[in-house]
Amino acid sequence: MSKSIPKRILPVIVLAQFAGTSLWFAGNAVIPDLVQELQLTEMAVGYITSAVQFGFISGTLLFAFLSVADRISPSKVFLGCALLGAACNAVTVYSDTFLLLILSRFGTGFFLAGIYPVGMKIASDWHKEGLGKALGYLVGALVLGTGFPHLIKFMTSDLPWRTILFATSAFSGFGGILLYAAVPDGPHQGKKGEFRPAVVFQLFKNKNFRSAAFGYFGHMWELYTFWAFVPIMLGFYVELNNGIYGSVPLWSFIIIGIGGISCAVGGHWALKTSSKKVALVSLIGSGICCLLAPLLFELSFMVFIVLLLTWGIFVVSDSPQFSTLVAQSSDREYVATGLTIVNSIGFAITIFSIQLVNMMWARWQSPAVFLVMAMGPVVGAISIMKYRLHQKKDETIATV
Repeated sequence: MSKSIPKRILPVIVLAQFAGTSLWFAGNAVIPDLVQELQLTEMAVGYITSAVQFGFISGTLLFAFLSVADRISPSKVFLGCALLGAACNAVTVYSDTFLLLILSRFGTGFFLAGIYPVGMKIASDWHKEGLGKALGYLVGALVLGTGFPHLIKFMTSDLPWRTILFATSAFSGFGGILLYAAVPDGPHQGKKGEFRPAVVFQLFKNKNFRSAAFGYFGHMWELYTFWAFVPIMLGFYVELNNGIYGSVPLWSFIIIGIGGISCAVGGHWALKTSSKKVALVSLIGSGICCLLAPLLFELSFMVFIVLLLTWGIFVVSDSPQFSTLVAQSSDREYVATGLTIVNSIGFAITIFSIQLVNMMWARWQSPAVFLVMAMGPVVGAISIMKYRLHQKKDETIATV
């Protein structure tokens, strides 16, 4: 890391991203309570998750076509979206109808578009040398943020379920204020891009950009569906085997959160090999786990948990590497736009995957439905193999 970069920069960005992304699965962490409160159906988990994803897609599309973070100070964008996302998340507490619940989760997702990709932009503006190592830690924090509401639920089991939503909202607001106060615009920021909606289509003319993007799309088909259904898988195992050691919320956090470690490790490994190799190995590993899914629930608890943890490791360790390849294939003036549009399409894909598995699960309640997720790693691996490496070593920018 360059000596000219203040030591506070990376830790603050990491903490702020961790805080902001804690909003993502806050609704999922309280689904049993929402189901009881609003008398929802088995399909609730899919609808609540997809509402956030659809909001994120809408936000990222708007931000990408307007090139928001390439034209406005990204720290200001991050602050505004962290505060507004926190407000929408808090509204979930007062959702007395299913429509209001879905709208509040949609709003939360919409403003996450100004937290997640914009945080990546801020990090890339500050780090040029050793970017891969630094950003491996950043995406690890993002993964922990995703699983954080499950940990809060475990720790506040004796408190009202609304505590989880208030806590994550307060944490997000704190993260936005902290980043705005401590992290100015970075020294490696490209010149302000002009408003050119056509740049989105021009980016896809680059073969490497397409290869990285489609590899990421395959990765996303699996990732958020797996994360959304981790508590469901654990609950199903409990039903079949009369309990587990520990609690479902705690294991949900650990299984999702362990991916944060693998992202950091993958960042170090990418510096020695390449982002392409790390991504390919991760896709193969998670694909194998997908294929083993129908067998998991007949195994002993320890083997079951070890395999879910292994899945949690491989399912996200390729995330920083895909964003590396996307960013390196983008025009420097439109890095945020390239990252944002790929994010947007990737999250659109998660809606189809989540809803497909959700409908199949509601109908058949069979672990075989999780085989659907295997299509993602297969497509992703085929796509990323077409990426042509340059002489220069990969520099990692994080995305999930």
